[in-house]
Amino acid sequence: MPERAAIIGKLAKEREKLVAHYRAMPDEELTRPCTESEVDGEQPWCAKDHLAHLAMIERAFQGMIRRHVGGESNPVGFGGGSRDEIIARVHRNNQDNVEAHRNDSLDALLADLDAARSETLALLDELTDEQLASPLPGAPWADGTIGGVLVTNAYHEIQHQAWVDEGLLRQ
Repeated sequence: MPERAAIIGKLAKEREKLVAHYRAMPDEELTRPCTESEVDGEQPWCAKDHLAHLAMIERAFQGMIRRHVGGESNPVGFGGGSRDEIIARVHRNNQDNVEAHRNDSLDALLADLDAARSETLALLDELTDEQLASPLPGAPWADGTIGGVLVTNAYHEIQHQAWVDEGLLRQ
């Protein structure tokens, strides 16, 4: 499990890089399709869509952690069904969120991402070291601990930035 200071440092470092990267992108690249949707028949994602997704997932992780700390037995809450059914629901939710924010400006998306990060840091301040080190039942991210899930936000940003860059190079 990463230490509290390491979590904060990694989140700050990767966010700074992400924001600088997006601010340097030409407007045309922000809105040009760059990655395929995971939902058959839906519109591809543009670079800005990935920002909407990142904010949504950061808040989803917060919710999972809060549910666990609150005593829920299934805090990740993917629901029932086969693995394929669960993945299909996750992809549909991702697509619906992206579509809801597709026309948001870059500034609005970055402000939402900043708000989500502030909420993550506030949650981190509320958690004890023991809670950070405790497993989050059902969490497949990082080492499965609460701290590991929190720092996963930084690695999630790195991955999405790479997918955006690779997709724009292919187009």
